[in-house]
Amino acid sequence: MPRPVTLFTGQWADLPFEEVARLASGWGYDGLEIACWGDHLNPWRWDDDAYVADRLAILARYNLKVYAISNHLKGQAVCDDPIDQRHRDILPDVVWGDGDPEGVRRRAAEEMKHTARLAAKLGVKTVIGFTGSSIWKYVAMFPPVSQEAVDAGYQDFADRWNPILDVFDEVGVRFAHEVHPSEIAYDYWTTVRTLEAIGHREAFGLNWDPSHFVWQDLDPVGFLWDFRDRIYHVDCKDTKKRMVNGRNGRLGSHLAWADPRRGWDFISTGHGDVPWEDSFRMLNTIGYDGPLSVEWEDAGMDRLLGAPEALAFVRALAFEAPTASFDAAFSSR
Repeated sequence: MPRPVTLFTGQWADLPFEEVARLASGWGYDGLEIACWGDHLNPWRWDDDAYVADRLAILARYNLKVYAISNHLKGQAVCDDPIDQRHRDILPDVVWGDGDPEGVRRRAAEEMKHTARLAAKLGVKTVIGFTGSSIWKYVAMFPPVSQEAVDAGYQDFADRWNPILDVFDEVGVRFAHEVHPSEIAYDYWTTVRTLEAIGHREAFGLNWDPSHFVWQDLDPVGFLWDFRDRIYHVDCKDTKKRMVNGRNGRLGSHLAWADPRRGWDFISTGHGDVPWEDSFRMLNTIGYDGPLSVEWEDAGMDRLLGAPEALAFVRALAFEAPTASFDAAFSSR
């Protein structure tokens, strides 16, 4: 059976949930990766059976299924240091509270537990999100950072996330961390260290989004192979590099998306530098049979054009693995 192609609703959370469902259905998506912000999903209502039934009824009305839900924004606040105005801009009042940093982290952790419970109520096995990081601020390593400070950051992550993952285990749901700059795991070796920090527990896996690998000059295909037992979800997002003139840098220079002076941009799926065919072939090789979720981001294209185009691109390339080797016929009798 072909893998379902879904639309991540995070970039559409300014629209009512039912409107996003209507659009996605009209374009031909199989389902949604539903974001826990806007009016799309509220984890604090996980035990409200009428609310859960309403979300499922909207999906059924548009012949869509939910294969995963995402809570990047609140996951970000679990470990982040500092907690500041950036978080105030993305967090609801129930998590922000009085803005005391430790209180924000604690309430964000509670929402992540509720997200696991809500996923179970919806019949979903995977939650995607961020973790935040108390040591991302040290990425430039100056002023000099001691190994003890780095080690403490991974311990902080483990201390804060293990109780969350206990709830994931209790309800039979897995967390798929999106490897992403500003998180505890943002490249290859930090992913290795992150998995070690929590003892490789099965509740914690990875959301593979190749757009974050490309601009770091990492190999997204090799990553799939090396972490094949931890690929719990796939987001199809693309990146275009423009570091060709000796002036545009990979760190973005504090420039807005689509500014021509940037060294790279997120771009509509299929228009960038992600090696998509090799990636889909590797997904076949490692036996990934979950959803392929289009996370549409492109500051230079209208999303109403880009989302259906991205769907067509993914469907065309995401062929299934063969049922027999091409050379099997040579030995037929």
